[in-house]
Amino acid sequence: MTTTVVIGTQWGDEGKGKVTDLIAEEADLVVRYQGGNNAGHTVVVEDTEYKLHLIPSGVLYDDTKCVIGNGVVVDPKVLIEELNYLAEKGVEVTNFYISSKAHLIMPYHRMLDKAEEIRKGNDKIGTTGKGIGPVYRDKIGRLGIRVEDLLDEDRFATKVNEAVELKNLVLNNVYGLDTLDAEEIIAEYLDYAKQIKGFVTDTSLLVNQEIEAGKNVLFEGAQGTLLDIDHGTYPYVTSSNPTAGGVCNGVGVGPTKINNILGIVKAYTTRVGEGPFPAELTEEIGEHLRDKGHEFGTTTGRPRRCGWFDAVIVKYAARVNGLTSLAVTKLDVLDELEEVKICTGYKYQGELLTEFPTNEEILKECKPVYETLSGWQEDTSQIKEYDKLPQNAKKYIDRICELTGVELSILSVGPKRSETMILDQLV
Repeated sequence: MTTTVVIGTQWGDEGKGKVTDLIAEEADLVVRYQGGNNAGHTVVVEDTEYKLHLIPSGVLYDDTKCVIGNGVVVDPKVLIEELNYLAEKGVEVTNFYISSKAHLIMPYHRMLDKAEEIRKGNDKIGTTGKGIGPVYRDKIGRLGIRVEDLLDEDRFATKVNEAVELKNLVLNNVYGLDTLDAEEIIAEYLDYAKQIKGFVTDTSLLVNQEIEAGKNVLFEGAQGTLLDIDHGTYPYVTSSNPTAGGVCNGVGVGPTKINNILGIVKAYTTRVGEGPFPAELTEEIGEHLRDKGHEFGTTTGRPRRCGWFDAVIVKYAARVNGLTSLAVTKLDVLDELEEVKICTGYKYQGELLTEFPTNEEILKECKPVYETLSGWQEDTSQIKEYDKLPQNAKKYIDRICELTGVELSILSVGPKRSETMILDQLV
């Protein structure tokens, strides 16, 4: 039995979906533990591309159980659209379970998310506008509506009426938006309830029983370490805990039941949205990374900001997550470059910082300190064995592992399952 957590070690978009899909072949369960449809995975199987936002990547394997844990916030409309999307692609979703304790994204959450961003103007966070922050705020404020409420028509109607009465005051008086009709929302969502009720269960009990039965379990989150509400570049973060600690609360399993924590890291660095990014490249090389790496958001289509590999943030991610190994993705994007750089520290007011600063104001002023390595200028996308990589490519990977203090277990040189080298079996 193995239990493995797949963690993004940067600002998300590291390729977690592809890696999860790859190692899910040996998993009995794939469990999503936080976030919502504000993130997405792109998985390529042979020549078919799948874009997933809520359903775990393991859905592409017939015998793998896929679980949405209580820490995930669910927009039922999006979930049903995703189920229909998979059906159209010939994927039958049967071994699928949703936590009865997961909170629901409601129409007023989406409206508030967008209105709040507009109001902030130049100080906006850069959210996706999917309602994620407002629903987590209601959850913490004990005003949330859970999946189990949706399955009780009377209780759901009562909660929606109470919520809409309160939210209309804010939407009308603060943002000047139209009044919501509670009855319309109730009717819409009760229709969703009919379509998803067969998937709803106590997922904490399910997952723990499977672990005790000796099954292999894979935990996947959305976003990355630097977007964690506690450990990320606050306030430019998401509203949940994508870090490894989020698994315990987001699924309902104890920390002693987790064996491996796999950190997914892109061979360079990207982020979407606002916030400080010391290693960002705004000119020719940054454009090259964006174009060659197809760096556009799965959920929003927004172009990602690109930069050199930042060892400072990945070393930080290794510490706060307790990483046991690394999966490096998109090495092939660097193939054409004469030289490659790694950010090994930051200069701040004349001082060299080698540990990640948690103060946003300090990070904004940090300038990257780079170590330059020779590029390999060879096509790595067709290479199947690590030992056959160009020597300079291996030196680059070795240096990443040395600086972050974490060993390599997986290397990806393209978007397809076949373009991946597994050095250490995790599941």
